[in-house]
Amino acid sequence: RLRIIANYLDNGNNKMAIQQADKLLKKHKDLHCAKVLKAIGLQRTGKQDEAYALAQEVAALEPTDDNSLQALTILYREMHRPELVTKLYEAAVKKVPNSEEYHSHLFMAYARVGEYKKMQQSISAQDENLSKTMFLPLAERMVEKMVKEDKIEAEAEVELYYMILERLEKYKEALDVVRGKLGEKLTSELQSRENKCMAMYKKLCRWPECNALSRRLLLKNSDDWQFYITYFDSVFQLIDESWTPPPEEEHSLEGEVHYSIEQAVKFIEERITEESKSSRPLRGPYLAKLELIRRLRYRGCNDEYKLGKMMPSCPADSPAVFLFQFISQLLAVIPLSAAAEGELALPSDIKALQQHLCVVQLSRLLGIYHAMEKKQKLAAVRELMLRYRHGLEFGKSCLKTELQFSDYYCLLAVHLLLDLWLEGEETAVWQCLTLLEEGLSHSPSNAQFKLLLIRIYCRLGAFEPVAELYSSLDAKHIQHDTIGYLLTRYAEALGHYAAASQSCNFALRFFHSNQKDTSEYIIQAYKYGAFEKIPEFIAFRNRLNSSLHFAQVRTERMLLDLLLEANISTSLEESIKSMSLSPEEDDIPWNDLRDNRDLTVLFNWDPKDRDIFEEHKKLSLEEETMWLRIRSLTLRLVSGLPTLSHTIQPKNSEKTAENGVSSKIDTIRSLLQQLEVAVDSGKKFLEQKIQYPVLGPPPTRMAGFFSNGSCQCQTSLFYLVSDIYELDTNGLEDSAEIQERIGNSFNSLVERLTDLFNKCKGDLIEVRDGTLKTHPSLLENLVFFVETISIALWVSSYCDSVLRPFKSNMQKKKKKKKESSLAMPPVFTHFLDYVAELQTLTSNVIDHIRGLEIILSALKLEELSLKDTLLLEEEKKFTKTVQGKVQSSYHHSVQEIGELLKKRLDTIKKLKI
Repeated sequence: RLRIIANYLDNGNNKMAIQQADKLLKKHKDLHCAKVLKAIGLQRTGKQDEAYALAQEVAALEPTDDNSLQALTILYREMHRPELVTKLYEAAVKKVPNSEEYHSHLFMAYARVGEYKKMQQSISAQDENLSKTMFLPLAERMVEKMVKEDKIEAEAEVELYYMILERLEKYKEALDVVRGKLGEKLTSELQSRENKCMAMYKKLCRWPECNALSRRLLLKNSDDWQFYITYFDSVFQLIDESWTPPPEEEHSLEGEVHYSIEQAVKFIEERITEESKSSRPLRGPYLAKLELIRRLRYRGCNDEYKLGKMMPSCPADSPAVFLFQFISQLLAVIPLSAAAEGELALPSDIKALQQHLCVVQLSRLLGIYHAMEKKQKLAAVRELMLRYRHGLEFGKSCLKTELQFSDYYCLLAVHLLLDLWLEGEETAVWQCLTLLEEGLSHSPSNAQFKLLLIRIYCRLGAFEPVAELYSSLDAKHIQHDTIGYLLTRYAEALGHYAAASQSCNFALRFFHSNQKDTSEYIIQAYKYGAFEKIPEFIAFRNRLNSSLHFAQVRTERMLLDLLLEANISTSLEESIKSMSLSPEEDDIPWNDLRDNRDLTVLFNWDPKDRDIFEEHKKLSLEEETMWLRIRSLTLRLVSGLPTLSHTIQPKNSEKTAENGVSSKIDTIRSLLQQLEVAVDSGKKFLEQKIQYPVLGPPPTRMAGFFSNGSCQCQTSLFYLVSDIYELDTNGLEDSAEIQERIGNSFNSLVERLTDLFNKCKGDLIEVRDGTLKTHPSLLENLVFFVETISIALWVSSYCDSVLRPFKSNMQKKKKKKKESSLAMPPVFTHFLDYVAELQTLTSNVIDHIRGLEIILSALKLEELSLKDTLLLEEEKKFTKTVQGKVQSSYHHSVQEIGELLKKRLDTIKKLKI
């Protein structure tokens, strides 16, 4: 009968599984497994609370039959509660201490939740046989014993021994193991033994051996870059130490050692000579020569002989002339041919195109393009695009998934236009989008075109085309963490709420599956003896759990859910409960936050002084962390509102502290103080007026949050909560001062919200002198207005819940005393006036948004003649596409903001005491 229920569950027929389980339980009330299978059915049909109650009923009985334990394990996994599995098997092991299987399951359960200490204890509790089969002695003496008894047979055991010695910092002993007889077993990975030897030589600072081993490995494979780096490191270490080989002895354990610049230069030249004879071209030796020159220059060595006569010297007084001559020399050796005199000389084959492209990239890197005047830059853009279109001839047979050979000409042209845009040339940004869209039409798989389009569209405030572009990138696994910020930074900020929810879901799905998957990887690594991988998996899991992006997405997703649902489809209290939010709990690992963003994902040929510095990355992380703290505290303050709405004892009652409510208001006040500190830190940070490079990290929304007045509004609202709580505790009598304070707060809030609305006014898309200009800040201000008004309504709902009982009590008193002229406390009038003004203000904003929709719909951008002689006819169709996308995106944003505000207006209308 249990098999029948299990089959129903396997086939997804959960209702039948529940029915069959009920039938079976009527006959056998104490059949644990049937109860658990029923619980699985309940869990899968959305009845989580019933499923959990039934599971805990069985778990409390501490079952030891395998069927019940396995079924409970499946259920707890589906509930995402792996910690309950550990309790389950802890109880089972106590009852059946000799079961190897239960010990094994307990060990794996500890691995899933990262309880490493308990894992160790569980191993020592297991019998000797299980320890041997799982290769987990985790102690040096135990392995040494195995070595002495000649019991080490598997490679995994040697790996484990090496790991133990390395972690104990016994590097000499680890080296002896790898070089000795046991090291012969290390065969599963290519050069595993050599790599481990190299690692230990470095730890022991045995540079002669490092040098000799890397030299020997490069003789085998002259394209292995890691060994070139070790070779150079060791050569210069030996030079600095004035090392000389011992007389009449081997240079080192690994053979001959190079310990002078001359030997290093000769060795690299020999590798290049060898490479020239190779049937397969290798770039390693040539890159190695450049690396050697770079290191020698860094050390102040300008000896022509030592540098292999590769680099001409640059005169200090005229570097610009020298660079121009250097580029001219390079161009002179590239075979380019002009169809007629005075026409542009073009490459006749792919190799010549790639050589020319390389020189153009070098020109950009050396700052030659940056030194040009505006006219020269525009001429350079036209030339690069001409070369780009000519290069498309070579890629006619390319598949859609392949890049065109000349794609980077187009990208370089866009970079030049971006320079012009930053210098104030407004039309340049539209040309950027035009050229990138054209490039993408010829090379639909070019990720660089897509990434740059994403950045520029977002800068212009148009998110709609971005969602499709990001989706076509087909970001995989870890990329949701490294480049996901491109999407999540702008989706909500530009009013695309549905897309924001979706982009947060993408990221969160990856982070949550990672937590589950890495546990499985760790378990498999234990099972199959791949011990070396276990620390890597743990480090990977910790890195993602501490990810800045993970914390941001989690926080923003919850705020977004509250914005879209709280007091609309569900009450604020229900929304917060469903998210398991608590104002006291802060689950962000502030001290361990990791910035996993790839801030160099966009190709860049800017000179060093214009490139992204480490300082930019550091400042960006600091800014992101400050903004995250403000957002996290806002979320926790909102989550604290429903906790205050319960009945409060009068001020003289001793039960006030007991029922826990007084501590709740203390939490709110403490969070409010923390928010003030975070806001002050943010303001001080912004005083630095940091400008990130255009292709560098995007700034946060923090500057807009402060400048448009949202911050002051939201902070005032949370202070108002504290005043209302005080009124609730003290009662209406003897609270004239508090009531007056609340009335003043209401008035100032309406003024601040009106100021915020004024900062939302203006044309989102402006056409001036035939030039198109967008105003994304107005859109961001509108989004902040919607968020602030939502918080105002949640606070108003709390206020309503406090004032309503007071009013009903007063009406009862009025009836008893039969007095018609019982004076109404001023707080009621203040509140009703405030609600009426909120309603008027929100209606005005909705009317304004309706006006924006009409203006955006009426804009005839296709009739706009961009006054730019540079645009060719084929480019103009892409310009129209770009402008259409921006117009459509703004229209979409305004619609979504308007729809949400209408729902909020309905909520305001319900606020009647």
